[in-house]
Amino acid sequence: MRPTLHRAISWFALPVAMAAGGFSTQAAADDSPALLQKECAACHNLSGPSSPSLQALWARKGPDLFFAGNKYRRDWLEQWLQKPQRIRPAGMFYAANIKPGDKSDVVDESLLQPHLALDKKAAAAAADALMKLKPHDDLIAREKIEAGSISRTMGEMVFDKFAGCLACHLIEPDYGGVSGPELYTAAKRLQPEFIASFIRNPQAWDAKTWMPNKHVSDANIQKLVRYLDVLAKESADAK
Repeated sequence: MRPTLHRAISWFALPVAMAAGGFSTQAAADDSPALLQKECAACHNLSGPSSPSLQALWARKGPDLFFAGNKYRRDWLEQWLQKPQRIRPAGMFYAANIKPGDKSDVVDESLLQPHLALDKKAAAAAADALMKLKPHDDLIAREKIEAGSISRTMGEMVFDKFAGCLACHLIEPDYGGVSGPELYTAAKRLQPEFIASFIRNPQAWDAKTWMPNKHVSDANIQKLVRYLDVLAKESADAK
């Protein structure tokens, strides 16, 4: 098992962490947009870009969902909402969830709240409503994912040497940083065009993201998208 690398502040805000209340299956069937507003708005921005201030960033309880339809794969959303598993090991704001002491990169999991699990009907209704939120079709349309393959070794070299991603993200369950969401499942949950666009210009999607714009070349963006697909397939095969 490889050692966990230094854990820094994150990029790729990827999990859906909804409010701790309960979804009503009947309400989901009747009016899923209103349901999202009632149950999710307390933790998620559903209406559009908000203040990019540091205060707003630190107060954030869950990732923005107003562009969920541009970001997520619907089948993943529906399945995950029924059996949610933590994607961001240190929560939304890394510094708020680490244990005091000599080691400044140990997550205090007692501070992390579990996500609400939905029944099948409610999860489907929520996923349908989220997939309608597509304000950035223009950014998605600019990306073209080219067919191709990449070896794990080459992918990891591009991933770390040119993008520095391992400081914040796990590429295996115990290898990488924990301040950002895990990336060995990213290709399962995220649309490839979103991945490419977010790498190209994170702030175009989220002005408050910790993810820096690394000015990754078109060629390396394609390699990173392929590499995340390799990681997702390896993760699925390992189960």
